[in-house]
Amino acid sequence: MPIGGVLASQSVVMPAGVGYDIACGNCAVRTDLTASAVDVKNVMDEIWTTISFGVGRKNDEPIRDAPVFGAIAHSPVPQQRTLLDLARSQLGTVGSGNHYVDLLEDRADGRLWVGVHFGSRGFGHKTASGFLALADGRKWGDRVNDSMDAPPSTIQLGTPLADDYLAAMNIAGEYAYAGRDWVVNRVLRLL
Repeated sequence: MPIGGVLASQSVVMPAGVGYDIACGNCAVRTDLTASAVDVKNVMDEIWTTISFGVGRKNDEPIRDAPVFGAIAHSPVPQQRTLLDLARSQLGTVGSGNHYVDLLEDRADGRLWVGVHFGSRGFGHKTASGFLALADGRKWGDRVNDSMDAPPSTIQLGTPLADDYLAAMNIAGEYAYAGRDWVVNRVLRLL
């Protein structure tokens, strides 16, 4: 049975089990503000115009310097290093679908929380897609059948490909965390 994308009994990793949006997750930060002291509707409107949602970047706040950019630039995976410009262009953007930025009121004390949910964006998707192709015996950048009925491709742990995969996934995870941290901090500045 897969646990976190790893089939423990077979000592393999299954990239499709991990998916595309690496480290997709939530972050919630409790503020010192109460929800009643904030015009939530106006702040949400300001969040919507300040933070970039969907594809691309609509705001003019690209992040120039983030430690994760150094990790990408020095990735042991040359193909991941080529994604640095994409990573720079998307860090601090939220995406679409079920990804969000929200303000939440704590029922216990009325405190205002900032909540966000998103992951590694296009950078993680391209990294994951590259390894799905490599696991399927293809070249990085080749499209593979990733439908639910496709047979799973696996990577034997302890191989150079698995080592690269795990390193690249860690970098994509760092990227997701850096993006959530930046968005939360930007919303806190708005508040």
